[in-house]
Amino acid sequence: MEETEDIQEQKMSLTEHLIELRKRISRALIAVGIVFFACYYYKDWIFNIVSKPLTSALPKNSYLIYTGLTEAFFVYMKLAFFSSVIITSPFILYQIWKFIAPGLLPDEKKLVVPFVISSSLLFVSGILFGYFIALPPAFEFFVSFNSKYLQAMISFSQYLSLFVTFLLGFGLSFELPVFIFFLAKLGIVNSKMLSKQRRYAILVIFIVAAILTPSPDALSQILMAIPLLFLYEVSIVVAKYVEKKKMAAANNEEE
Repeated sequence: MEETEDIQEQKMSLTEHLIELRKRISRALIAVGIVFFACYYYKDWIFNIVSKPLTSALPKNSYLIYTGLTEAFFVYMKLAFFSSVIITSPFILYQIWKFIAPGLLPDEKKLVVPFVISSSLLFVSGILFGYFIALPPAFEFFVSFNSKYLQAMISFSQYLSLFVTFLLGFGLSFELPVFIFFLAKLGIVNSKMLSKQRRYAILVIFIVAAILTPSPDALSQILMAIPLLFLYEVSIVVAKYVEKKKMAAANNEEE
């Protein structure tokens, strides 16, 4: 009988988790959907912002093109969706946190506001860094191959795919301190380990910078590596903070 009751409680718990997951996903999708329609309404304005890093590097009277009858429509749809995800990212992160919050300790639940704010700021900072710092010199490098015998005719669909891929890469790479925070909470990494492996981390960071930076010139790769190196040092500080919190909690339990 007791085993049957335990199984029923587990089933109810699983059902409740699935209901909560559905609720959080639904809210996130509704938010993205509402902002999506607003972004699609302002698609031309967003198009000008997104294409500026490339059009600024192109010769005068140059245009982006589309080669398929439906290509422009679907590209605008992708553009609106990408914009809506960025705008609603704080709300999406909040919904993720609310889903995992029931399994956390009271002290950990207090981190919801810092988590949402820091994750959003780091993600947006990565995107802005890529937009203003990394992409313009990269596009100037590629467009420099233009000549009277060779002219660039760039499809907006291909450009948008490249733009989204690299900006998401920049945004996610800037989330390094947040990732380290959770890894330190789980005991997978610690500050001593991160400090000891710094030389290997620097090598990995420059490899990642080379992958994320579209152009092969060293200056762009260094510009990408510098903030990542800074974020790695911030991650070490974050890991130390987590360790101090763990030690304080352990001392309180002993008392």
